[in-house]
Amino acid sequence: MAEIVKMPRLSDTMTEGVVSKWHKKEGDQIKEGDLLADIETDKATMEFESFQEGFLLHIGVKESESAPVDSILAILGQKDEDISSLLDQGNNESEHDNKRLIKEDINSLKQPDLNQKIKAPSFSNDEQRLKISPLARRIANEKGIDVNVIKGSGDSGRIIKRDLVDIGNNLVDLGNNKLLEKADLNLSQPLSQMRKTIASRLSESKFSAPHFYLTTKINVDSLIELRKNLITNLDTKISFNDIIIKAVAFSLSKHPNINVSWGKDSIIVNKDINIGVAIAVEEGLVVPVIKNTDQHNILDISKKIKDFVFKANNKKLNLDELTGNTFTVSNLGMFGIDEFTAIINPPDACILAIGSIQKTPVIKDDEIKIGNIMKVTLSSDHRVVDGAKGAQFLKTLKTMLENPLLMI
Repeated sequence: MAEIVKMPRLSDTMTEGVVSKWHKKEGDQIKEGDLLADIETDKATMEFESFQEGFLLHIGVKESESAPVDSILAILGQKDEDISSLLDQGNNESEHDNKRLIKEDINSLKQPDLNQKIKAPSFSNDEQRLKISPLARRIANEKGIDVNVIKGSGDSGRIIKRDLVDIGNNLVDLGNNKLLEKADLNLSQPLSQMRKTIASRLSESKFSAPHFYLTTKINVDSLIELRKNLITNLDTKISFNDIIIKAVAFSLSKHPNINVSWGKDSIIVNKDINIGVAIAVEEGLVVPVIKNTDQHNILDISKKIKDFVFKANNKKLNLDELTGNTFTVSNLGMFGIDEFTAIINPPDACILAIGSIQKTPVIKDDEIKIGNIMKVTLSSDHRVVDGAKGAQFLKTLKTMLENPLLMI
């Protein structure tokens, strides 16, 4: 018997999905566990496997198209089985939802006052008449240029000769003898599900959570030496970010009042330390999570981040890897950014922004020497984290990074 495969909810905040690629076509036989499609969610693009068996009788969402969660993604059944009733069922559900939404929209509209008279707009003679010199009008007629799309550079926007000379350098042909200034052309790029969610969630975070920022300078001379020794002895590449995340996890274990979330009418103290690592991808930004980060050593953290980067770039991250964060680290130091402030990544109360390492004159033993200085900035939700708590956390983090052997 034919069954509907619905658009799955692949994340807790997903409302619709985009099919970026179908791995099967109509008529193909499907086995349980077969890869059906790649679905772009609000967090990442994920592979969707079939939980059913049968022939792919109908594809409900074409590639690059979006559809709400629980709508018809596909229909599986016996070969040549009649699925018209299932299609009608899906259409009726969609129509019902559409009618409900339309009714809600209509009810929300303010009814106009039918007795109110509408005043017609009035224009002065100058506004009605196109401002153009006789010579410019003659040139426009000779070249077949629509003067209505020309911006005049003369007095009060009057079109003059120079606006029409070498006009091909300033205008582009839009077809049907319509011309438009190149400078006025803007490219419109459709938003991906990920970009929509980034815009929505970070806007909500920025405007609902009162952010405040604390910045401190850290001398990382010892951190640089530790990294060299680790690379030599472990025979693998360890990044500064790997060590920093370990230090953050250690610091969070000493300051559980930073590892918290806003619960509307309560403060949620997270028992696990799960650090999200911001990774830039082509579509935007993903934040996979190292669960129980404090229980991992630097080598484990390094391996996990390398795996996350590979999966992120190949759209292989799963839902479990993208959820559960209690604190986030964003590092732009590798791009040469001295310092920056990051927007808190919900449901976290804090995010740490890591800047680049700069050679800077420092006072050591009453002498001026060259030191390697890194700036870090903690963004905090003032509803749950106060300045003193944030400062104490940064003090511990600074101690750990300036004396990294304490972590080992």
